[in-house]
Amino acid sequence: MAEKKTVKKETAAKTTSTKKTAVKKTASPKKVTIVFNAENVGFKAGDVYQALAAAEHPMALAEIAQAAGISEEETLLGMGWLFKEGKIIQAEDKITLA
Repeated sequence: MAEKKTVKKETAAKTTSTKKTAVKKTASPKKVTIVFNAENVGFKAGDVYQALAAAEHPMALAEIAQAAGISEEETLLGMGWLFKEGKIIQAEDKITLA
């Protein structure tokens, strides 16, 4: 009879150092993808307009974005549309309906 050879695999022991290094995790900037077409920009303009109409007072960019539920970049896109149509104006450092 033939004898079976058994092969044992030895696992290499990993060496670990006792020194702990602190890794500071920073939030990476959120990437926003915006589709540039007339339909999408028009929808963002509608979001901005509705947020300003509901607030009934001048709002800053961040406030408008939060109220509309869109990013600041999308808010700027919608505001550009509304500025061009004369629907909004700048009052001091805030935006309001015209």
